[in-house]
Formats: sequence, C-alpha cells, structure tokens
Amino acid sequence: MFEQSFKNIDNILHTDSGCGTELDYVEQTSWILFLKYLDDLEETKKAESKLAGKKHEYILKPEYQWDNWACPKAEDGKLDHHKALDGDDLREFVNEKLFPYLKKFKAEDPNTVEYKIGEIFSELKNKISSGYKLRGILNTVDEMHFRLHEEKHELSHLYEAKIAKMGNAGRNGGEYYTPRPLIRTIIKVVDPKIGETIYDGACGSAGFLVESYNYLTQNQAKLSSNQMATLQNKTFCGKEIKSLAYIIGIMNMILHGIEAPNIRHMNTLAENINDIQEKDRYKIILTNPPFGAKIGTELQQNFPIKSSSSDNLFLQHFIKILKAGGRAGIVIKNTFLSNTDNASVSLRKLLLENCNLHTVLDLPGGTFQGAGVKTVVLFFEKGVPTKKVWFYQLNLTRNLGKGNPLNENDLEEFVKLQKKKEDSENSWSVSVKDVDSKTFDLSVKNPNKTDEVVLRDPKVILKEIGKLDEESEDVLKSINAKL
Repeated sequence: MFEQSFKNIDNILHTDSGCGTELDYVEQTSWILFLKYLDDLEETKKAESKLAGKKHEYILKPEYQWDNWACPKAEDGKLDHHKALDGDDLREFVNEKLFPYLKKFKAEDPNTVEYKIGEIFSELKNKISSGYKLRGILNTVDEMHFRLHEEKHELSHLYEAKIAKMGNAGRNGGEYYTPRPLIRTIIKVVDPKIGETIYDGACGSAGFLVESYNYLTQNQAKLSSNQMATLQNKTFCGKEIKSLAYIIGIMNMILHGIEAPNIRHMNTLAENINDIQEKDRYKIILTNPPFGAKIGTELQQNFPIKSSSSDNLFLQHFIKILKAGGRAGIVIKNTFLSNTDNASVSLRKLLLENCNLHTVLDLPGGTFQGAGVKTVVLFFEKGVPTKKVWFYQLNLTRNLGKGNPLNENDLEEFVKLQKKKEDSENSWSVSVKDVDSKTFDLSVKNPNKTDEVVLRDPKVILKEIGKLDEESEDVLKSINAKL
C-alpha cells in the first residue's frame, strides 16, 4: 500500500540538491511523517473528545496545522491549489515560520507530544532546497494514514527497511543501526516479562525497545487492557543524544504501536551516576552503546572509574542504573575483555564482583556494517558475584558483509546451548578462580580450537633467522671459491 509512496519520496529527495545521503533521506522523510502523524493523532483525539462531550484543544495553532499549510483541501476533498503553498513560498514558510514555531515547544515530561515536538525540531533543519519538490513529498505523505493497525504495521516495516538501508550507508549510518537478528537473539536470552521496566541509555533508532515490544506482544496469547497499558506507559525508557537518531527512534516506536514513546533527548553520560537512586533504576537493560568516542574530563567526573573511552563510561552507568536482580544484555568492543589500562581492569573487577557475568557471546568481524571493530555481548545479572563465565564463539563458514548479513539461524546454536551453558566446539566455561586476580583478563580463547596457528616465541624465530643467515653466507662463500 505505502511501498510505492516511500519509493516516490526517495526519488524526489534523490534529485534535490539539499539531500545527498541515505541519512538525509530518512531525516527529511521523518520530520514530515511526524507532522502527518500529529495531524492524524489530533483527528483521533478530536473524535474521542466529541464522544465524551468535550471540546478538543488543538496542540498547534491553526496556521501550523497540516490541513492549513501542508495540504489544504477544496470541497471535493482534493488539494486546493489556490491555497496550497508551492515553490519559494512553501520553502520560506517552512524555514522561516514553521520550524521556528515548532522549536519553541518545551515540556518536562518526555511522554508528552509537546516535548517531542520541541526536541525534534530544536536541532533539525529542512534540507529540501526546492519548494516544488517539497510540495511533491507533502502530497505523497498526505495519502498516508496512521489510524488503523494495518496501516501502522505496513509503515513500520517500510520504515525499518529505510533504517537498515541507512545503517548500511557507511560508518555514520551504522551508529544508528544494530542488526535486528542480533537484537532479537539478545532479547531471547534476557527474556523480559510484562511488568519489568526496559531501558536503553543509547537507544539510537530504538531497535532494542521496538523488538522488546514485539517480543512481549507476540509471546502472549491475548493481552489484557491492563497489560497493554503497562506496555504503553510503564515499560520502555530510552535516552538519545543525537537529533537524527532521536526523531528516528520516536517515529520507529510510534509506527510499531507505542503511542507515546518515553525517550529523552539528552546525553546519558552527563548524568552523575552517584545521583542515581532506587526509583531511577530498571529491571532490564538492552543496549549497544557507541564505541570509541573520546570523552572529555568534564564528563569523566561523573564516574568513579575515569576513562576517555565512551564504552567504559556507559558500562558503569548501566551497572549502576540496573536494579538488584536485574538482567542485562550489552554489546561492547571485544577489547574490553583484555585491555590492560587501569580503567578497563578496574571495570572488569567491578563487573565480576557486583554482577554475575554468566555469558559472553563473541561475534565475528563484519557483524556491524561499516564498523571495523569486533564486538562481544555481555549478559549479566546484578547483585551476586560471578563464579563462572560461559563463552560462546560464533564461528561462521562465510564472511559477513552487505550481501551476506548476520541472520537468526546463525545464532540458533548459541540460544540453544546457552540455556544450560553447555560445552561444545564453540562454547566453554571459565571459572573466576582461574582468572588472573591482577588483570581480570577475560580474553576469548577457545580451548577447543586445535586448528589455529600457534605463534612461535620471537627468540626462537630470531635464532632461526640467524642460522639461515649463516647458511646463506656459507653458500655464497662456496660459490665465490669456485669462481
């Protein structure tokens, strides 16, 4: 129903000089979709108010409502070309009136539409340089609706496909996209239940929150109205610093059926972890925080273990904000397990002493498109120290890439063996008693791999080189003697 509409929008954006990348396409499509969603939401609320005998209070002033500026209609229900802005007039209205008006919306509660309007438009810009092309996009989006479940369901699939495409558009796109088969596998292992709060402090396009919602709704025969209300209002919480990721996350959750996503537009690392109280904690943490970002000394002051590496700070935040008895599945760089700097050693010690790190999933290179780092997933429960860590090394017979991405079948054996932490060719257990008490090194070393090349001692290699040099010299002497 909407697939051709999305293609038409992309085709228009592709020819506009202001939009050059997949990231631009998703960003520009998202703010327009959001305003159309807002219009449909207003119509739904208006109908509800009428049934209740109340007067509906519109969020936006009349001149900024969709039917007045974007697609005003004539009596026959078609676009009124006399009233509809076009070309430079439309572009100027959007840039000089609409965006400045929407930026002024502010609210404390992230569940409110007012909060989302203000946060979405506070940093985003209209990049569509041609008012005529913007008119074409508005006309296409006007035909989309967010009122029926079927409509949202189809839009959610198309939107996910756009995010995946953006995730494959090089390094920057990958920041916002964690492969869905990996997310679904992490959720299966952590196994959240309705009534447990779920948190992602670096939620990007909200993949973990969306897939958790799918997991909790699909695994139930029929949800009661109370259970549905719990999922809508008291289950999911996210934080995201980047404006583009924030609007994508909001739209993604709305399209998947979460009407008022509780996502805050903020820097998670700006929060001093000593200020986190019991009321702030969550039962489940599912996340893939950004790797390698260099953090200044100002933000490092918010953490007891100082580090310039963002992943080290995020991990401290997640351990602190997890409830006692809470469960976590966190993607992190594999070097975290073996780095010898003081921060990494202290953090591994903290994790092993305060949490039960029961499982480590070692992922192959290429799992994340456009990112040149190898990753592991840490699964732990807070409140009891670790006694034994079960490792699983995902060894695939193919190289992962754009045309050959990770799929759920690749991870089937891991999910099956993880339930009882069974040993296999790809899995083994390590007792914490056998871990070096000075370095707490948790490097992934598969004891079952006998076909790996054993690296020789450098002294032996140098000795052999010296011997070969001597032999070469003897041969040269022999040749010279015969000449």
